[in-house]
Amino acid sequence: MSLDPRVNRIDLSKIGNEEQHTNSHLITWEVFHQEKKGKQVIHVGIVHASNPEMALVLAKEQFARRGATTNIWVAKTSDVYSFSYEDEDIFETTPSKEFREAGYYKVRDRIEAYQAKNHTV
Repeated sequence: MSLDPRVNRIDLSKIGNEEQHTNSHLITWEVFHQEKKGKQVIHVGIVHASNPEMALVLAKEQFARRGATTNIWVAKTSDVYSFSYEDEDIFETTPSKEFREAGYYKVRDRIEAYQAKNHTV
């Protein structure tokens, strides 16, 4: 007899209607992590929880244990909306006008690298 759930599967035919599975009401939550105040919030993964408070606790335990963390956000996966891949042509821009986009200039990365090197903030 093994305690490993991958070896011993639950026989669902033996479970009556009176029992409820604890994971049947879990919701998928998208987790966003902010390393420092003022920095960009980055998507780091998902957790499964029954409510937003539990999702925050699980997200903290999963994604804020190792590195510096200022804040964590959670959002229901069902509340995230996106364009379909068939509509990707709406993101096309004129390549000759890249200088108008902030992402064209990589100065901020150089400034942060210089500050880290010289330990100035």
